[in-house]
Amino acid sequence: MRTIKEACLNRLIFVGERSLRRAIGEFVTHYHHERNHQGLGNVLLFPQRAQTRNDKRVVCRERLGGLLKYYHRPAA
Repeated sequence: MRTIKEACLNRLIFVGERSLRRAIGEFVTHYHHERNHQGLGNVLLFPQRAQTRNDKRVVCRERLGGLLKYYHRPAA
């Protein structure tokens, strides 16, 4: 609960329940699939299996207007 509060909820203004639910959903997706966890050896909880290209290009995916960012190499 502390992680979502510090990283997300304290930095946004919600207009209603729908916007709050959307923000929580985006954060949960980011937390489980895109965020490295230091307590687990800096690995993802639920990694998505995708082959990466051999080029050195790194892409940034933003959630919640850039509040949450995830850097990755695109799939082949």
